[in-house]
Amino acid sequence: MSSSTQPTPALRLQQLSSHIAKKADKPSFFEQVQEAPADVIFALTSSYKADSHAQKVNLGVGAYRTEEGKPWVLPVVKKADHIMVEDDNLDHEYLPILGLEPFRKAAVKLILGANSKAVTEGRTGAAQCISGTGAVYTGAHFLSKHYPIKGAACYISKPTWANHRAIFEGVGMQVLEYPYWDPATKGLDLKGMLGTMQSAPNGSIFLMHPCAHNPTGVDPTNDQWRQIADVMEAKGHFPFFDCAYQGFASGSLDKDAYSVRYFVDRGFEMFIAQSFSKNFGLYSERAGNLTIVARSVEVKNRIESQIAKAQRAVISNPPAYGSRIVSLVLNNETLYGEWEQNLSTMANRIIDMRKVLYDELVRLGTPGTWNHIVDQIGMFSFTGLTVPQVKVLKEKYHVYLTDNGRISMAGLNSKNVKYFAQAVDFVVRNH
Repeated sequence: MSSSTQPTPALRLQQLSSHIAKKADKPSFFEQVQEAPADVIFALTSSYKADSHAQKVNLGVGAYRTEEGKPWVLPVVKKADHIMVEDDNLDHEYLPILGLEPFRKAAVKLILGANSKAVTEGRTGAAQCISGTGAVYTGAHFLSKHYPIKGAACYISKPTWANHRAIFEGVGMQVLEYPYWDPATKGLDLKGMLGTMQSAPNGSIFLMHPCAHNPTGVDPTNDQWRQIADVMEAKGHFPFFDCAYQGFASGSLDKDAYSVRYFVDRGFEMFIAQSFSKNFGLYSERAGNLTIVARSVEVKNRIESQIAKAQRAVISNPPAYGSRIVSLVLNNETLYGEWEQNLSTMANRIIDMRKVLYDELVRLGTPGTWNHIVDQIGMFSFTGLTVPQVKVLKEKYHVYLTDNGRISMAGLNSKNVKYFAQAVDFVVRNH
């Protein structure tokens, strides 16, 4: 083409604009995609951060806060951090697909006990996962593919952590509920729970919280756990424990693991999802583990192989930093002792806040009974407040909590607990 027939710059720009306009007229492949609702907890935190009120209180987020209302990096984590920085043998190579082996073994012993018969017999396996969420997902995905009873439902407590339903439904499993919270007593509905376990088809999957139930803070007693195990055993149900708060709930690692260890002693096969977000304060590092308790070494090996295959396709390899911190602490006697002290600090502060809140509500003469505040355990308390009452707390008092009345006790401190109690007193009396 001769230079005389070349389009001018103005013509080229016009042609390009026309081409872009035609492409813009074409519908997207994703026109039918609906906008998903925002996550409740993270949306609540965003609202709190945007609020400029001087006395605002955030009781929504499930993360530990100090007396000053600040995040806390555990002193033992800082020590482990420094040790790792000085370790010239550490690198940034890939971890194995199932994760850091010293971490996995230590996590299993932490939840089951070093002298567990299942551990000594080699019937326990593990997969390092993306915190507790990833551990629940990994177990759920395996069950959706390999559980021998086709169409078996997973039963979750009513209420439970919202992600439980999302995870199991996300892998294609039917999700049903068993009664848990009794609004009349503000405690455990054991009769309803056992009744559902009894009537559920044999071999159903039951997801349970071993300690510090989220969102209610209500845990079965040891005797009630024994009754639950009796029914589960008689019906051939599969226990799946989600343990996010070992040591953080009562301050005792062994006490918080009672239910899991009792079920293992009874001979159950099971999965246990473990999170180290709360009890190590490693929220963003996503250090988690799926502990497997199988009938035999051979079965355990086959389960691990299938989980490794699935994990390779989803995350390929888990991240190293958080698991190295946890592994270093769990496998060092001195650091482990310091960690137990850090756990005690967190657990006791929350227990103290429960007592202060209860005492203040009693002092104010707030209508109703408030013993459940001190009877419950762990980070969360199901207050019994209604949706309209929660709405007033947000709008009038700038107190942020979920609509079901759940509060994070870690969000309370000596500077805001009386303010919160006065706000509760007002809404209970007037709404």
